[in-house]
Amino acid sequence: MIYTRFLAKAQACLRLRSLLLRQCLAELLGVFMLIVITLSASAQATTSEGTKGGYFSSALASGIAVMVAIHVSGGVSGGHLNPAFTLTMCLLGQCPWWKLPIFSVIQTMGAFLGAGTVYMLYYDAIHSYSNGTLAVTGPRETASIFATYPAPYLSLGNGFFDQVLGTGVLILSILAIIDSRNRRVPHGLEPIAVGLLVTALGLAMGANCMCAINPARDLGPRLFTYLAGWGPQVFSAGNYWWWVPVVAPMVGATTGTALYELGVEFHHLPSQDEEETLTAEKHHPGTEKDTEISIYAVNKYAEDWTGGSTGTPPDGGHNKLETSSSF
Repeated sequence: MIYTRFLAKAQACLRLRSLLLRQCLAELLGVFMLIVITLSASAQATTSEGTKGGYFSSALASGIAVMVAIHVSGGVSGGHLNPAFTLTMCLLGQCPWWKLPIFSVIQTMGAFLGAGTVYMLYYDAIHSYSNGTLAVTGPRETASIFATYPAPYLSLGNGFFDQVLGTGVLILSILAIIDSRNRRVPHGLEPIAVGLLVTALGLAMGANCMCAINPARDLGPRLFTYLAGWGPQVFSAGNYWWWVPVVAPMVGATTGTALYELGVEFHHLPSQDEEETLTAEKHHPGTEKDTEISIYAVNKYAEDWTGGSTGTPPDGGHNKLETSSSF
């Protein structure tokens, strides 16, 4: 009884009233979980020299990590987890543009904290494997546990295309998965579908540069390694590779969004509500300006995770366009 009262009082005191703060906290925790699981699998495979994991186990862990992260944050912030997906939601009119830099910073912070947690978890293993030297290159390098680096043969141009294509496929696939007018997955199974998608991308497109497809996932841990002892070489390695997994996924997200809209979404038949609106405008010319209709109103990405309702949510409708799934 006392414990229950204590929890009630703690909830009343600690509950965030601001929707934006709740969304930021959910994104922070979601990305944190994503990075902890993903990088832990990489650290285990590397420090055990392949005896306790390998490329397949790392790719599988990445997909499961995405699934868990979407469940953690999806009902609050929409589970963006990736600046590239936040950009997609902005392009589709599902998220205000002013939230893009805020979410991007929060997602990067979550990745930074996740990397620090993994470093503490595998501190002894990393130093034992590397003989106490935190190297970015060489046979005992450990920087690639945390951030992505290109293969020796990969040029910047080819690597840039790799990230554009990988992120474009990711975004296009997610838009299809959550499109209510397409063959979307059943409600509640979106996290599993997106997790399997990320696993497939890791297995199919990871050889060149480890399939970052997420600026926050790469930049946050890279900043941590810079501060934790790996030094400035984390930015200069690979012919200053660091900017490619930051910029290219944003280009890929824009490309993937445009392709899905032009190839599928724009060609859906109008819904009953849209037909009624168009009919009213046709019979009453000049009234179009009195009705605000989003250019992407045909999209139904605002559906609830479990109920599939597009009605007004408990927060009064301020977040009705941002509860969509992601990777």
